[in-house]
Amino acid sequence: MFDIEEELKKLPAKPGVYLMHDKKDAIIYVGKAISLKNRVRQYFQSSRRVSPKIQQMISHIDHFEYIVTDSEVEALVLENNLIKEYMPKYNTMLKDDKTYPFIRATVYEDYPRLIYCREQKKDRSRYFGPYTSAATAKAAIEMAQKIYHIRTCSRVLPRDEGKVRPCLNYHIKQCGAPCQGFVSKETYRENFNKALKLLEGDYKEVISVLQEKMETAAQQMEFEDAANYRDLIENVKKVEIRQKITDFGGVDRDIIAVASTASEAVVQVFFVREGKLIGRDHFHMNGIDRDSGEELIQSFVKQFYAGTPFIPREVMVEYEIQEKELIEEWLTGRRGSRVSVIVPKKGQKERLMELAHRNAALVLAQDSEKIRREEERTAGAVAQICSWIGLTGASRIESYDISNINGFQSVGSMVVFEDGKPKKSDYRKFRIQTVQGPDDYASMEEVLTRRFRHGLEERAEIEKKDWNETLGSFTRFPDLIMMDGGKGQVHVAEKVLASLGLEIPVCGMVKDDRHRTRGLYYQNREQPVETGSEGFYLMTRIQDEVHRFAIEYHRSLRSKAQVKSILDDIPGIGQKRRKALMRYFQSLERIREASVEELSRVDAMNERAAENVYRFFHPEHTGSSER
Repeated sequence: MFDIEEELKKLPAKPGVYLMHDKKDAIIYVGKAISLKNRVRQYFQSSRRVSPKIQQMISHIDHFEYIVTDSEVEALVLENNLIKEYMPKYNTMLKDDKTYPFIRATVYEDYPRLIYCREQKKDRSRYFGPYTSAATAKAAIEMAQKIYHIRTCSRVLPRDEGKVRPCLNYHIKQCGAPCQGFVSKETYRENFNKALKLLEGDYKEVISVLQEKMETAAQQMEFEDAANYRDLIENVKKVEIRQKITDFGGVDRDIIAVASTASEAVVQVFFVREGKLIGRDHFHMNGIDRDSGEELIQSFVKQFYAGTPFIPREVMVEYEIQEKELIEEWLTGRRGSRVSVIVPKKGQKERLMELAHRNAALVLAQDSEKIRREEERTAGAVAQICSWIGLTGASRIESYDISNINGFQSVGSMVVFEDGKPKKSDYRKFRIQTVQGPDDYASMEEVLTRRFRHGLEERAEIEKKDWNETLGSFTRFPDLIMMDGGKGQVHVAEKVLASLGLEIPVCGMVKDDRHRTRGLYYQNREQPVETGSEGFYLMTRIQDEVHRFAIEYHRSLRSKAQVKSILDDIPGIGQKRRKALMRYFQSLERIREASVEELSRVDAMNERAAENVYRFFHPEHTGSSER
């Protein structure tokens, strides 16, 4: 069970993206934060004022998860990718499908340009971004144009060379006028390549050159030029160009990292599709005994890609693996084209791997405590219950309940818990067949007799065939039966088991006058229980679940019994005519007010059926029909 208060305490004070889930595990909100610890906590502070929409979103939060990033910029870009991927119900920022901007470099042109755009296309251009805002992207373009005199016009060069006069940028010394042939292709290309390096984030050389020009201009008392160079230097320092969360290559790749202890391991996978990190997942590995990172990664890759339908072009792993060539050959066969397994050593890919490893380590630290708590509230709670009544252990527990209203449509329910967790696939419902009236003891006797007799019959059938056949929900008998009640219910169960020759421990969950569980009735004695313990909470969950299951079944049967139309009582009106009447008149009141002639117009109705309907609603006119 996800404990929000406990998980809030573990949030790191780092930038990242958080994902809010509802009870059905659907992602209902994605957000970013400079500090995950501060931002996510704010949602659960009662004193904080939020909009009605966010308040509604908070009321649906069941659990949350998060991805740590290196900066808020990366968190923003990742947030965009995840919102577009999952389309959460309560996100509105990109509802209009507005995307983050890119810079398009038309490297295939003789005199290439830098163009602001909103999407990447599969053309011969090179793309930079996405950028965090339109202003950032446009500032980067303007900066590159001013420093390296990149043209801003859309003329086709050299075809349109000399056809029109140079633009204003030439006169203010921000363009070399390739449109007039004043700049050779070679010189322009050299400057353009320097601009691309600037966009890639290699701006140390740029700052050095601009610093030198600023000082020279100042020495020559060209203070206006010096001020311009100073502003350019500041722009270079401010613009966030490097976008590690987005890979410029547009390649599909999985990034796999592992964090482990002597007995536990978590593998983190980042999924990059078309160059964008769209999501991640983590996987626990069992049976760890001080395995090395290389062994863990190799085992994971073989098991994971044996079951996943999509194989990316690149599989980036944290450690070199021994069977690299064999695994590449296997994955290539599955994909139908070349697949590479690589270990990044430097640059952007290495930083992404470091990010994956840090997230794996966070999940491991978080889930180790979570697994320990889950163990305490499930298997640990079962062990505690067994200790109270003197049993050595119980893997499978079954519980039963009866539901009725004054004996009307009595039903029974059977719920199953294995190792302290509900196993809903083994739940069963019973409609009471032999008991009339509100007799819970007799109803329980029927339910238990049918359940275990059916199980014995199934076992006998399996013995005739092959005992290794998979055991069904009835065939598998419980290690412990927990009845919702005291001495009476326990004795009913013991009587049924004795009649069938079965020896299964039975205890009753006894309640006090206020309907609160106070102890366990076992072997004719009431055993005290430690209230507030995990065993006590498990007993409560079992009681609540068996009640819920019985009540929901009884409610569904009552609803079906009540779905009966008054039209069913009219002679000659079956399901087909009833539906036709309701479809035509839309309401029972309009049918009541209709004449025989109007009723006759309905499809599937004849004159005799119309008269029967009219007379039913107008008994005072029996013997004569109003036309």
